Amino acid sequence: MPATEFNPNGMAAMGGIMMGLRGVKKAFGKKIVLNGVDIDIRRGESVVIIGGSGTGKSVLLKSILGLVEADSGSIKIDGKETIRLRGKAREAQMKRFGMLFQGGALFDSLPVWQNVAFGLIQGRRVEKITMTDARDIAMAKLAAVGLKPEVGDMFPAELSGGMQKRVGLARAIATEPEIIFFDEPTTGLDPIMADIINDLIVDCVKQLGATTLTITHDMASARKIAHRIAMLHEGRLIWNGPVSEIDNSGNPYVDQFIHGRAQGPISMQVGTP
Repeated sequence: MPATEFNPNGMAAMGGIMMGLRGVKKAFGKKIVLNGVDIDIRRGESVVIIGGSGTGKSVLLKSILGLVEADSGSIKIDGKETIRLRGKAREAQMKRFGMLFQGGALFDSLPVWQNVAFGLIQGRRVEKITMTDARDIAMAKLAAVGLKPEVGDMFPAELSGGMQKRVGLARAIATEPEIIFFDEPTTGLDPIMADIINDLIVDCVKQLGATTLTITHDMASARKIAHRIAMLHEGRLIWNGPVSEIDNSGNPYVDQFIHGRAQGPISMQVGTP
């Protein structure tokens, strides 16, 4: 995909390679989950990884984040190897990332604004940010995802599922990260709220110019937020192309998945992390 190409949704122009994976493998005991994953993701690009339950999408995401260490291969961020990073080098790397977790992962004991500002507060010894400034930033990010100021002083348990997703998105963008990961961002939401979250993701990513990697089962979401879609099956990316070509991939696995057909080359698999 050319570096100057624009997404039909109006997202930012893309630059050089931000994330590059080569031969990434991960096994748990005898179970091979990732079996040589190769992909490049350009700066400013939105890539969505699709695939059935238990195909290793979450393990791939965690491997890039460094929450799970790949057994072999290479994961480069902005040209620098990240596998087996430790200490301050790992901390510095993590500051470049934002993350929207599938279950929200909000802290029940903290008010919403402190949840949003968590990354800012944790890093304030280095950044010299005051609690007042952190709150102001948090409130601005809540406004950016369509939440009123009074929500900032509420607690997560007082919010609906859709509002919790918005808070999670506000937290993901609070530090204005270069790279944002979305883990099943529309899971558990009704179709209308899911579409609202998709629109917010597109808008927020466009404003930040961030590079994003999303894993999802939701094809409506994938079509809306992606520049490019890749399909993970049996530990490998078996198809990778622009979102505009997904319906004419020529790949029977992709065709079965995107149309939700029981019949086809993909059989139900269980027991994969």
